[in-house]
Amino acid sequence: MTHLIIFIFGSVIGSFLNVCIYRIPREESIVSPGSRCVACKKPIPWYDNIPLLSYICLRARCRFCKERISPRYFVVELVSALTFLLLFAYFGFTAKFWIYSLVTFGLIVVTFVDLEFQIIPDEISIGGLVLGIVLSGVFPQLHNVAAWKAGLINSGLGALTGGGLIWITGYLGTLAFKKESMGGGDVKLMAMLGAFLGWKMAVLVFFLAPFFGTPVGLYIKFVKKHDIIPYGPYIALASFVAMIWGQRILNILFLS
Repeated sequence: MTHLIIFIFGSVIGSFLNVCIYRIPREESIVSPGSRCVACKKPIPWYDNIPLLSYICLRARCRFCKERISPRYFVVELVSALTFLLLFAYFGFTAKFWIYSLVTFGLIVVTFVDLEFQIIPDEISIGGLVLGIVLSGVFPQLHNVAAWKAGLINSGLGALTGGGLIWITGYLGTLAFKKESMGGGDVKLMAMLGAFLGWKMAVLVFFLAPFFGTPVGLYIKFVKKHDIIPYGPYIALASFVAMIWGQRILNILFLS
């Protein structure tokens, strides 16, 4: 029953994340007005706004204008529910569970906004950077230390490491290819993640992200013939892997 409640709660949060994904890049309020059809603008009644179920029952169409509803709404709600459940399975009701869940929900927003608009919202990256530093002082166990000062130091080092690694990579890429190769949004996102995860995990994310992104990037560039490849989704995926399996991966790599 607990796992079912966690899953349902995660899907409800996913419904809110869909609002953020649609409105933040369009510079609209995420609070007001309430949920409405993006086509006909009519308010969505509560019984058509039940996560996952409403999409299925409505057969992916608005009740009023019959315009097709993007599958992204269903995917975001499902991914939010599953990741929330997975984090709970690993961390239980601990500070890490709640904080990592918050980070993950932010990464879900980043992923879908970056895929559509090729931008990473400052509301997530910069706001998350500040929040990561603050929470590291309040909950130093986030970095496996006891003292709040140590938590802040680990958070600061993580932010500098994460942001610095991706900035240097982008700078070298710009020199090599004579054009911008890494957006500033990616730098801020990595700094935010380093603030939450610490410098070791930031380094791990830095090396994991290309592992996920390179095959897709090559396909987009040489098959789809697109030069702009959003990198945020692969940083997000690498970060989620690091949250759950990061320490195990480091132990395997360094045989400890």
